[in-house]
Amino acid sequence: MTASPTITPDRVKQTTRKTYPNFKVIVLNDDFNTFQHVAACLMKYIPQMTSDRAWELTNQVHFEGQAIVWTGPQEQAELYHQQLSRAGLTMAPLEAA
Repeated sequence: MTASPTITPDRVKQTTRKTYPNFKVIVLNDDFNTFQHVAACLMKYIPQMTSDRAWELTNQVHFEGQAIVWTGPQEQAELYHQQLSRAGLTMAPLEAA
């Protein structure tokens, strides 16, 4: 009796890469922060934030109740969220984009 070789199918190695989710940093409207303070905080803590964009977002916060001021990786989102919160802005919890 001879043993026949066992044939195993070739396994196709596929690696599916998943990107990390982005997170949204959202500023909420409140009754105690001034337009100037909100715009100044956005320019100070959000990278590449221009004065014009900061004022657009500040107006959005005021008239619509909230604005997404930054979207990106979780670690950076946590930092910007914390900095804006410590500066006195009213923040929504971090939210996956």
